[in-house]
Amino acid sequence: MNTLTMPTKLTGEDIAQSVRPTRAEAEAAVRTLLLWAGDDPDREGLVGTPDRVVRSYEEFFAGYEIDPVALLERTFEETDGYDEIVLLRDIRLESYCEHHVVPIIGRAHVAYLPHRRVVGISKLARVVDAYAKRLQIQEKMTAQIANTIDQVLQPRGVAVIIEAQHQCMTTRGVHKPGVAMVTSRMLGAFRDNAETRRELLAMIAGSGNAGGL
Repeated sequence: MNTLTMPTKLTGEDIAQSVRPTRAEAEAAVRTLLLWAGDDPDREGLVGTPDRVVRSYEEFFAGYEIDPVALLERTFEETDGYDEIVLLRDIRLESYCEHHVVPIIGRAHVAYLPHRRVVGISKLARVVDAYAKRLQIQEKMTAQIANTIDQVLQPRGVAVIIEAQHQCMTTRGVHKPGVAMVTSRMLGAFRDNAETRRELLAMIAGSGNAGGL
């Protein structure tokens, strides 16, 4: 008897990878945009721009090539029973708005309450980069970082706070420079225990940079 296999549901990223254009096609698209902007892509200053833009995109959107779950899979259990807050604050964050493809620049604070095991702190910063270096909205990015840490480490609590400026708002549209957007995702003890949440916020404020958090 044959067993029917349900088709795997493809994500938007899976579909994008399956129809990914060639490098030459990407460079041709940049030439088209330069023409549309009203300039000549064959003039001296722009002749190398399509190649430079494509190489920049490889760096800007490197997160699509990174598996955030794999980053967190190596953990350490020799902690001498440490079970208090682990906080990595003021992580520089560079992302790109999925609506206008312009920069989102800010910083993230990432914390968790260990349950038997901890992870190397550089991995927390790498998880932030893995999600930041994609086309994003800040709310979704905040949730993705927190949810992944919670899923893999299974700690007693996870908290992610991001403060960032969006150039889609500061350099176009309403043109309001200096405005920062703050988002947070609290899970486990940070959501359920007000005292634990206050302790975390006090630790973040102690950085001297966290104005208003």
